[in-house]
Amino acid sequence: MNITSKPEDFHAADAYRTRLPGEERLTPRRDPVLWSDWTGDAPITRQEAAHYEEKGYLIRRNLFSDAELRLLIDTSLRLRGAGGPGAPADFVTEPGTDAVRTVFRLDTHSPVFARLAADKRLAGVARFLLGDEVCLHQSRLNYKPGFTGKEFYWHSDFETWHAEDGMPRMRAVSASVLLTDNSPLNGALMLVPGSHKTFVACRGETPKDNHKTSLQKQEVGVPGRDTIARMVAENGLDAATGPAGTVVFFDCNTLHGSNGNITPDPRSNAFFVFNAVSNALVAPFAADDPRPGHLANRDGARTIVPQGGRLTGA
Repeated sequence: MNITSKPEDFHAADAYRTRLPGEERLTPRRDPVLWSDWTGDAPITRQEAAHYEEKGYLIRRNLFSDAELRLLIDTSLRLRGAGGPGAPADFVTEPGTDAVRTVFRLDTHSPVFARLAADKRLAGVARFLLGDEVCLHQSRLNYKPGFTGKEFYWHSDFETWHAEDGMPRMRAVSASVLLTDNSPLNGALMLVPGSHKTFVACRGETPKDNHKTSLQKQEVGVPGRDTIARMVAENGLDAATGPAGTVVFFDCNTLHGSNGNITPDPRSNAFFVFNAVSNALVAPFAADDPRPGHLANRDGARTIVPQGGRLTGA
């Protein structure tokens, strides 16, 4: 694998200061976006690699067979049914209800999803994009039920992962596997293309145990409205739509969010966050304590070996 040159002082004390006491600050990204040089044996096309580098995301379709997709959908439905009163902390409910909003630590709750996390169609692409061996920083199922599904407000994942988890640099990528059809109407992921090239240092101190409320409604670590409006005006706005089985890869610093869902059609996606093993977590940069393990895997030694073949229920 050919790897682009690394930025200077890769593990500098804090390359992306955030949670500032005054106004938020916008600075250019200091890290590469695409960490590998494209060659003919890459797992994506040259055009796809260029799109990811320029826009900060990549949509890939028709990667799974009908049987594989049915297995993933059925498994996700069973997992959601395990929520409710008495469920573990990695089951997060919708605000004010017992309806499951997110299931974290997906790879430990399900052998099927653990196998999906290691699949070449996900982990192999992540390994190319990051130019390194990869491990899972986080995995989760996001549910947005029909009629009542709440929005996910605009944010950059990296800002939180840096501030509260101690992720040093922008060398991580999310892979979202659509388990239902995602349309512009039922709360599909929206992204600001090109926003990954700018780091938004947010204002405000991190409250203690911020994750207990931010998972339901994030208020700290999000850009101000003027900044969001400016970035959308400059870059536009894209919706990552597609049928079930579509996979959306997006850079850790891409500004994204999604609308609430008042249609009858639910929206469900499986997320896998791949981090480069060389980008192992350190102490949080803007929080007193790191978030719990189900939100940020601190066992960086669990390197993923990408696997080929089809998914099965065995």
